[in-house]
Amino acid sequence: MTDTVNATDPDLEAEIGAYAENLMITGLHALEAVTISLGRTLGLYDRLVELGEANPPALAAAAGIHPRYAQEWLEQQAAAGFIAVVSGGVEGDPASRTYALPMAAAACLTDPESLASVGPLFDLLPAVGTVLPALHAAFRSGGGVPYADYAIHDAQGDFNRPAFLNLLTTEWLPAVPGAAACLERRDARVAEIGCGEGWAAIAIANAWPNARVDGFDLDDASIAAARKHAADAGVADRVRFELVDVAGDISTRAELGSYDVVLAFEMIHDLAQPVAALQNMRSLGKSDAVVVVMDENVAETFEAATENPIERLFYAASVLHCLPVGMADAPSAGTGTVMRPATFRRYAADAGFASVDILPIDHPMFRFYALS
Repeated sequence: MTDTVNATDPDLEAEIGAYAENLMITGLHALEAVTISLGRTLGLYDRLVELGEANPPALAAAAGIHPRYAQEWLEQQAAAGFIAVVSGGVEGDPASRTYALPMAAAACLTDPESLASVGPLFDLLPAVGTVLPALHAAFRSGGGVPYADYAIHDAQGDFNRPAFLNLLTTEWLPAVPGAAACLERRDARVAEIGCGEGWAAIAIANAWPNARVDGFDLDDASIAAARKHAADAGVADRVRFELVDVAGDISTRAELGSYDVVLAFEMIHDLAQPVAALQNMRSLGKSDAVVVVMDENVAETFEAATENPIERLFYAASVLHCLPVGMADAPSAGTGTVMRPATFRRYAADAGFASVDILPIDHPMFRFYALS
């Protein structure tokens, strides 16, 4: 038997109203996020940048879409404050109104190397819709959804690309004790497990010409993209990408005990067997190797109704992607995106590392661990 809501209780009525308003705003933001995804997929933001300003027929012609849809999308984007109205056009003729993408919006939505780039976040939305039936089944069965089923390797690569190309070699690795000295050695060797589309490896090769970088990943689409990116960047002679399970027998693709620097960027939490991957990191490195793991900068402890938007983002990503990916193989540690420092320290100890130090690298999304 359920209790009925006492609609005459003013405090409860106000609480219900506030809760409903919060849900309405959440739903509105979700729907608007889909329109941003639509604009990125169809290249509408890129075309606006190229045109400078455009009315609906001009955008439609440039993007290859129907003018009526161009008009509706432009009006919706302007109403949401995502694009600007340049001219009201002829009265009574909405097709003559002109729009433009502000410079700030262009940096966030169309520049893949800008540190303000958040567009890839919206590229994840179609993938979630595609795997939703499998996600429902995983919730019921306790299984998972394989990473490849999401087909988000490009979006994932683009999400981290700005930080790797702008910060990794100028701020992050120089702040790691001993890393720069290792990378400057003649014939320095670097191993990166879970390399994805290779942007970190490429950045390292560009910054340290003496270094040779080997990247390892189990996703064949990511490895193919990484090889192309390395060739385009002109570093394919010093950067190698290999398809291998980083939690399995990595010795089939790498010489154990031969690397000066061993890295793992934002991927340990995704693994069914994180301890095995960390054991491989120990095996890959020389006795004096610098071993660094970058993962999510989550709170030390759980906090209900948190006001930290990044913590909420990590939890949403975990429910929809990271935990299901990690549960796709059995047995699984079932870590999820929100891997707290205590959990990581336990994994590292189980892998045989004697110490784990949190490095003083300040970033809102990432935490850096030095292992020895």
